[in-house]
Amino acid sequence: MFKQLGRHVSSSSSSFLTAVRTSSLPSTCRARSASTSLRIQRRPRGTIALASIVAVTGVALTWQTIFPSVRADEGKNDHLPGTKQAGGQKLISYEEVQKHTTREDCWVIIDGKIYDVTEFLDQHPGGPEIILANAGKDATKIFKPLHPPDALEILDPSQHIGPVDPLTVPEPVEEEPTEEEKAKAEARKTMPGADAMLLLNDFEEWAEKVLSGTAWNYYKSAADREITAQENLDAFRRYTFRPRILRNVTEGSMNTEFVGMKSAIPVFISPAAMAKLGHPLGEVNLTKGAGQCGIVQGISINASCSLDEIMSARKAGQQVMFQIYLNKDRSASVALLEKVTKLGASAIIFTVDTAWRSKRTRDVRAKAQVAPPPSSDGQQKSKTPLGVSQAISGYQDTNLTWGDIDFIRKHTNLPIIVKGIQSMEDAELCAKAGVQGIILSNHGGRQCDYAPAPIDLLYEMRCNRPDLFQKLDVMMDGGIRSGADVVKALALGAKAVGLGRTFLYANGTHGEEGVVRVCQILAEEITNTMRNIGATSVADLKPEMVGPAGPWVGMNAPPWANRRA
Repeated sequence: MFKQLGRHVSSSSSSFLTAVRTSSLPSTCRARSASTSLRIQRRPRGTIALASIVAVTGVALTWQTIFPSVRADEGKNDHLPGTKQAGGQKLISYEEVQKHTTREDCWVIIDGKIYDVTEFLDQHPGGPEIILANAGKDATKIFKPLHPPDALEILDPSQHIGPVDPLTVPEPVEEEPTEEEKAKAEARKTMPGADAMLLLNDFEEWAEKVLSGTAWNYYKSAADREITAQENLDAFRRYTFRPRILRNVTEGSMNTEFVGMKSAIPVFISPAAMAKLGHPLGEVNLTKGAGQCGIVQGISINASCSLDEIMSARKAGQQVMFQIYLNKDRSASVALLEKVTKLGASAIIFTVDTAWRSKRTRDVRAKAQVAPPPSSDGQQKSKTPLGVSQAISGYQDTNLTWGDIDFIRKHTNLPIIVKGIQSMEDAELCAKAGVQGIILSNHGGRQCDYAPAPIDLLYEMRCNRPDLFQKLDVMMDGGIRSGADVVKALALGAKAVGLGRTFLYANGTHGEEGVVRVCQILAEEITNTMRNIGATSVADLKPEMVGPAGPWVGMNAPPWANRRA
């Protein structure tokens, strides 16, 4: 196992930049070539096309230099002026597109195709401002980093206007990089390779230095004053080990299983959106890295790569979980559940801790500052634009009940894991509902400030309701920054723990190689910690090996204080 995790992927941080500049990207997540047709059909999706366009103004300039735009070359249009035939197709002039720039008549160009997004403006969760600011223009650079290739298929065929005449499109203006962008480019030149990262925090430190402001603020952001996000980290300090000695720890294993899925180490990738903000291959890097290391990936419903791309990147037999937020249009959720099941996911993660929107302060502060053009009657009808988080979540249903577990079960035979448990009472209700697993989580501190730290809830459950661990598999995420943190959770009864931000940081700094390196660091630290406290397998870890910091006397003594590990 350690040899497997010790293997290095062929790319390095320098070769990543070279590969992207030369467009030598694999077929997954690569821009479609000019000869590739864009299927135009209506089908429900879990995400809203165009919904994240509000967020990527800060990414566009950097991506222009390393990820060249590719125009499509097909479409229909038989009724517009300013068109001409080319190769049997009607091409629409850029001049014609520029006539459609108002709230009542709004067109945009994406990958050489023209789309009428008028009816979508008021549906945009982040506000119509950024779309209107790009009305009549080519919006490819600010659209592609956040959207899978098939994102526009939700639009009605009548809203697919046709291809723009490339000969009429103005040459792109070379924009001068900002001072911040220059600094980040220089920082990336000096960034050490993935092998030089010794702690998980090293990836976070370098991510802040090299990622775009939009990416960093979206990944790092948390609710309000970020008290819960910090508490997730600090809470682990309240628990210390009770090491046992004189045990043979020469041989050992980290293999584990949760909800019927096998993992080489007791870690999974928590579903986290928008991996393309950090790297043009996005979630495909996470999939390939997880496959190399033998761990399970949780795929975000808001992934910036398409589900087909991600599933195609798996190794033979590689297991993944798919996260779902239920859609206001439940037929869209039904179609998605059926597709995920057919594509071979191993479990459904039903995320329930985003009942209402939150103010993710860093993300909102980093939003595009664009004043909306007035409508034809002179009134500004739009709401204030929000950050990336709100811009990708407008489809989510806030009318969720316990009956929705049965709704999901009706449309898939996959095991159901409820993610976002923040109380012991709800953990018990999940057991009664018959789900196979739960993930103790407060969404990384991104939803409700002052929500409990998952490790504290895990300790509370172990003390007061140890029987729940026999009724369903308990996992947790939030605040994990070392292998020692993982071992604490395992000793208290967690089957596995998830990390989200850390994998996004590593993907943004080193791509697939970074994902693998995160697993290597965790494998080393888990092994060291387990053996130094007297355990050689996950099954050896017991509550008696961990507990509240300080002497186990009086009120500080856990229920197992007098038991022998």
